[in-house]
Amino acid sequence: MSESPASLPGSATAYPPFLGFDNQSPPDPQLIDTCVHCGFCLATCPSYRVIGKETDSPRGRIYLMDGVNTAQIPLSPATVQHFDSCLGCLACVTTCPSGVAYDQLIAATRPQVERNHKRPLGEQLLRTLIFTTFPYPQRLRALLAPLWLYQKTGLQTLWRRSPLAKLLPKSLGAMEKMLPPIPAQAWQDQFPTVIPAQGEKRFRVGFILGCVQRIFLPEVNAATVRVLTANGCEVVIPPSQGCCAALSHHQGQEAQAQALARQMIDTFALWDLDAVIINASGCGHTLKEYGQLLAEDPDYATPAKAFASKVKDVQEFLANVGLTAPLHPLQEESLTLVYQDACHMIHGQKISLQPRQLLRKIPGVILREPIDAALCCGSAGVYNIFQPDVAAELGRQKVKNLAQTKAEVIVSANVGCTLQIRQYLPEQGHTTPVYHPMQLLDWSIRQEHIPEN
Repeated sequence: MSESPASLPGSATAYPPFLGFDNQSPPDPQLIDTCVHCGFCLATCPSYRVIGKETDSPRGRIYLMDGVNTAQIPLSPATVQHFDSCLGCLACVTTCPSGVAYDQLIAATRPQVERNHKRPLGEQLLRTLIFTTFPYPQRLRALLAPLWLYQKTGLQTLWRRSPLAKLLPKSLGAMEKMLPPIPAQAWQDQFPTVIPAQGEKRFRVGFILGCVQRIFLPEVNAATVRVLTANGCEVVIPPSQGCCAALSHHQGQEAQAQALARQMIDTFALWDLDAVIINASGCGHTLKEYGQLLAEDPDYATPAKAFASKVKDVQEFLANVGLTAPLHPLQEESLTLVYQDACHMIHGQKISLQPRQLLRKIPGVILREPIDAALCCGSAGVYNIFQPDVAAELGRQKVKNLAQTKAEVIVSANVGCTLQIRQYLPEQGHTTPVYHPMQLLDWSIRQEHIPEN
């Protein structure tokens, strides 16, 4: 039996603050050494641009990783805060001329932090709440009734106007502010297990519903299924599917992430599928990393790689296989759109051209590009809860850049980005609607005009 991290020499239990990472997959020194500290990452790092400290940049964090690795720097609250301030947007990976695998380094660091650093009680309670509810749709649905009453009775409006709202801890206040209206379809999934293709069947695909999206943006999943079936796909939606593990994986909850990944693999292993489709970028990035997440698992290493090889973002998939359903204008006049690049799409999955190709196929669409398109919106999973000040500044900047295009509609392919942008639009006096690309394609296929805002 291997020793637990707390019992290892130099652990937080024996010598606080903790010196040196434990021996369970620490950041690879060889990957650390590839960083030549050139500084190219600084301009693209959202946390550095907001905070302005070297230690809150990829280059600075790599220096800290090296210091903790060699027991020169303690894994203290101050050090952990610099790791926590990273959004995990991966913009630095795209930018780095030396090919530093920062994504692998931060992914190895976060489980170390969670195992070996004792957070303050308030943080522990908040993280326990999030990680025991968000990745489990049925548990999350158990909270819907009080939240629905909170919204429908007008308590939400009264609370937000009350000076007492400012007394909430920042993280709880951030959670309250980002709470979207609870839709009628949130209470249960509406899909049968197998949905036939319309016309000739071209493909048989699995579809992952997500956790937050299936509850707070169920219309996106419904539109995605209609677009897939309209383009010759038989869609399989196993009812036993759970969370993809993105939330846990991105926050260093390694054991939980691996357990959720195994469940997802087992759920879809029962079906013979051409592809497994996901319509949220953060989920897609993690699903495609199952091979690395379960690389040390003797029973799941090979199935994880096989599963990951079948995962396709819905935009990636449709752009590759082609649309067969006719498309129609979304309004009488031309329609100007601006597409928002989610970080785990553009940097994690290297998908940026395909969404634009699909949108341009809709008759009458004019696509505009925002400045700083690759800058993170600040959502980053639950980053906007854990680091609300930095997230708010990034959200405001993203909305400003999108609004400057004068587009009539903002298009986003990630649930977290959508909720983040919707939160900060009214603050700047905008009512621009935010839709998923599949919603626009769905309306176009069904010859429906885009809803009036």
